[in-house]
Amino acid sequence: MTSKRIGPLLRPYLEKARDSALLAIEVYNKPAIKFRSSGYIALMVIAWTALLHAIFIRKGVKPYYRNTNGKFQEVDGDFRHWELSTCVAEYWKAEPNHPVRSNVEFFIPLRNKIEHRHLPELDTAIFGECQALLLNFDELLGEHFGAAQQLRESLSFSLQLFPSGESFAQAVKANKKLADVKKFIDGYRAMISTQVMGSSQFAFKAFLIQVTNHQSNDALPIQFFHRDKLTDAQKQEFDKFAVMIKTKEGTVVNGGLLKPAVVVTLVQAGLGNPKIMRPTGETNKFNVTTHSLFWKRYKIRPPAGAKKPADTVKEYCVYDEPHKDYLYTGAWVKFLIEKMKIDGEYEGLFRPPVAVGAAAK
Repeated sequence: MTSKRIGPLLRPYLEKARDSALLAIEVYNKPAIKFRSSGYIALMVIAWTALLHAIFIRKGVKPYYRNTNGKFQEVDGDFRHWELSTCVAEYWKAEPNHPVRSNVEFFIPLRNKIEHRHLPELDTAIFGECQALLLNFDELLGEHFGAAQQLRESLSFSLQLFPSGESFAQAVKANKKLADVKKFIDGYRAMISTQVMGSSQFAFKAFLIQVTNHQSNDALPIQFFHRDKLTDAQKQEFDKFAVMIKTKEGTVVNGGLLKPAVVVTLVQAGLGNPKIMRPTGETNKFNVTTHSLFWKRYKIRPPAGAKKPADTVKEYCVYDEPHKDYLYTGAWVKFLIEKMKIDGEYEGLFRPPVAVGAAAK
């Protein structure tokens, strides 16, 4: 990647992107900070947003929201820039399942969920995704603006992991208020494909193996070997080693399928956790009732007690015969999030259906 000229219009965006990413690394690696992920994620969201704004501007795309009349929206005299979720959807609109997109989209709702919480145990649980978020950022930065802009010198073994004495699962058992965070993380990982889940662009994972001292003084103390550059024989040996140290797991049934409560959690988080007022008080905009109205409207499964319970739209829903209930797919979650963003879609759920021909009268 060669150096590319950065004009005065782009420079503020790039400086903001790079500075935010460097500060995110600094925050994560400070030994005195107990909950590293919170500040790191907030800063990396800023970094990614600024980077994608710069990319769009270089391509001649104006990353600003428009009013219904086509004019750009303004806030305090400035154009209202696209939020990160909009940027990601636009940049990868032809690749909805790209692992980098899945990685970034994992952190957008997670940031909102942990914003006002103190969860030091979460750091270890999402370390792989955090590392990938940074490496992907630097790769995209170099791809569009040249190697001179990259953070490579600051990315050598960039995020330091100081394992917590308590696992996130144990913390959830001790504090039930954290269960929704775990439900979101588990649900998100379950809804993405096996291919994306196994990609280092979604979660960067590595084994650190102690070896004998090098005979040569010039040898690096730590060396990285990329899996995609290994021979088939070397990959087989690596996989044998991975099996040796991997925690033994039981057989997974219905992998990648989601219970209704998890669907509700993922959609509500994916929308930015919007609230609405009801006579009983404030509640989540997307809830169990909303979900039921959606599956009924789009007829992806039959109602309870149907003679053919397995007659579902397989892309979105499957019937679980042993438990006599329904499970949903990641595609259904994405479908719901997109539908909820359409003006009038949510309100239309609560209006009675219009009879055929009634609209013409």
